[in-house]
Amino acid sequence: MTTNRLKHTLLTIIGTTALFGLTQGCKQEQKGAIALSASNMDTAIKAGDDFYKYANGNWLKNNPIPAEYSRYGAFEVLEEQNYKQMEEILKEVSADKSAKAGSVNQKIRDFYNTGMDTLAIDKAGFTPIAESFARIDKIKDVSELQKVISEGHTDGFAPLFYFFGSADEKNSNQVIAQLYQGGLGLPDRDYYLSEDPRSAEIRLEYVKHISRMLELIGFDKTEANKSAASIMKLETDLAKVSLTNIELRDPVANYNKTNLAGLIKMAPGFEWTGFFKDLGISDRTNEINVAQPKFFKGMASLINSTPLDDWKLYMKWHRLNQAASYLSSDFDKEHFAFFGTVLSGTTEQQPRWKRLLDETSGALGEAVGQIYVSKFFPPEAKDKMITLVGNLKLALKDRILNLKWMSEVTKKEAIAKLEKINVKVGYPDKWIDYSPLEIGTQSYYSNVLNSNRFETKRQFNKIGKPVDRSEWGMTPQTVNAYYSPNMNEIVFPAAILQPPFFWLDADDAVNYGAIGVVIGHEMSHGFDDQGRQYDKEGNLRDWWTSEDSDNFNKQTKVLVEQYNAFSILDSLHVDGELTLGENIADLGGVNIAYTAFLKAMNGKDMNDKIDDFTPAQRFFLSYAQVWRNNIRDKALMRRLKEDVHSPGEARVNGIVYNVQAFYEAFNIQNSEKGYIPADKRANIW
Repeated sequence: MTTNRLKHTLLTIIGTTALFGLTQGCKQEQKGAIALSASNMDTAIKAGDDFYKYANGNWLKNNPIPAEYSRYGAFEVLEEQNYKQMEEILKEVSADKSAKAGSVNQKIRDFYNTGMDTLAIDKAGFTPIAESFARIDKIKDVSELQKVISEGHTDGFAPLFYFFGSADEKNSNQVIAQLYQGGLGLPDRDYYLSEDPRSAEIRLEYVKHISRMLELIGFDKTEANKSAASIMKLETDLAKVSLTNIELRDPVANYNKTNLAGLIKMAPGFEWTGFFKDLGISDRTNEINVAQPKFFKGMASLINSTPLDDWKLYMKWHRLNQAASYLSSDFDKEHFAFFGTVLSGTTEQQPRWKRLLDETSGALGEAVGQIYVSKFFPPEAKDKMITLVGNLKLALKDRILNLKWMSEVTKKEAIAKLEKINVKVGYPDKWIDYSPLEIGTQSYYSNVLNSNRFETKRQFNKIGKPVDRSEWGMTPQTVNAYYSPNMNEIVFPAAILQPPFFWLDADDAVNYGAIGVVIGHEMSHGFDDQGRQYDKEGNLRDWWTSEDSDNFNKQTKVLVEQYNAFSILDSLHVDGELTLGENIADLGGVNIAYTAFLKAMNGKDMNDKIDDFTPAQRFFLSYAQVWRNNIRDKALMRRLKEDVHSPGEARVNGIVYNVQAFYEAFNIQNSEKGYIPADKRANIW
């Protein structure tokens, strides 16, 4: 697992709720740019029938998906802009022959340059992981198998399950050991177990892909096919003991703190004492959260009931699968053919230089981030953002005080939590120290492996120590934002503070409709179906009265049912339970931002039009245009199964028709297709 993929996985596992799937940041020139362009709209469609297409229809028609993308929208436009900026940084650094040995510039330079040296990589072929395979071949018993599993965790490839350090859910100031289910080659357990035609197709193609990859390392066709079937059976056995994505969203059910003795009793058959010794943390096993006991009990049982030769095949496959992008082009292309094309419908792999920008930015994220901030992040953006956040906090406070379904005692706790939300903008005050990380010119794979080991060691070293609340979970160059329930904080990296989210010089309507909603979205995560279970200190604690909890569930049930009925690709639907947290945050974000926007107008003329649109209309148009995107059918089907975020169309139409201010802004009538009667609308925050 690459360093940036590892960080992404850990962010997801620990419950951090991001605005969007991880993408890299960018800097877009604002001079002369138009905040809202009517040319992107399709005004032949009524706003009350389909606001998403009304706001974005012409843009969707005029912007087909480039071959290298599975979807293309506002985020991907930013990503393209970011590649230009990141390329500027990397070209400058990679050409710097004077960079002092051990400096971050030397490490950035050598990581990028070795990754771009395709002649050396192709010449090396499979040899970078040959030593790992030789180690697997020598396994003679379960004890030696578990040694190799430990080594895989140290190397950052996380075989079988995830292990890391993060805050204790009920003692948010302390980092404890965390165990979380994993071990699957496909991105979701349902692909192994669901009987729908798409899942069956993916299973079939996955086995073919495994077989082709094994042939590339020397297996004959018959042997490769037989081995692929064995690997698939073992992964299916792991899928059977894995929890669903919806089950993983319950923080109480996924909090099962114990100690080493309790873990051994819970999941007998795995040599846990040796595992922790191999990872160097035997003295810090007095507190361990086993997030999914069912999985670990089943996994430990499989260790002893599955033939050793099957485990050796499994270990080889997972090392090969996760290393494929760093090996010769034949492995890289076959890996993309399945994960890029079969799973997501992407027809062309990204140019290598873009992929290396991503990998370098992941491996040396904050080192690259320091350069990014110095070049592309204006200080005035941070100041304006802090002001906006303050206004959004006041707006949410007003909305909480005016809630009719919540009691005064719970309102008091909610406001205390809101007022204690920490806000991070732009970049960390303290940067990661990369001095222990060795990056050289010998090989790309060794640099990737070193960066993985650096990051896993950094994670393991946190265990048993107080939480460092200055740490960031995203790099400054990431176009995204997140809320952390354990930290009770919202974080806005520098890269998101630009168009179309944030304009230094645009009217308030545009900024509140875009970055304002982003702020409100992240704040609302503190009070969504998961976040509301954490108190102001970030501890998992029920601070609600039972009546208020019931009322909250009634409010959210409306949203679940609306999204369950949201039709995509004719026969498919959004999963209202899987996406509930993000949908609550989207709805809360719009309502809170609009309340703050009205405060910002402070008596200004709400009929003062710009380009024939009132301020209220521009607010909602700005929101809708942020979520425009075209997406391939395969990618959409994949996201409906895996992604906790609703598709862009649903993030717009599923929200605005619940908001009374939208009806007033566009004079929506009850005869129009999107109209929802007032008593049927979701109204949470």
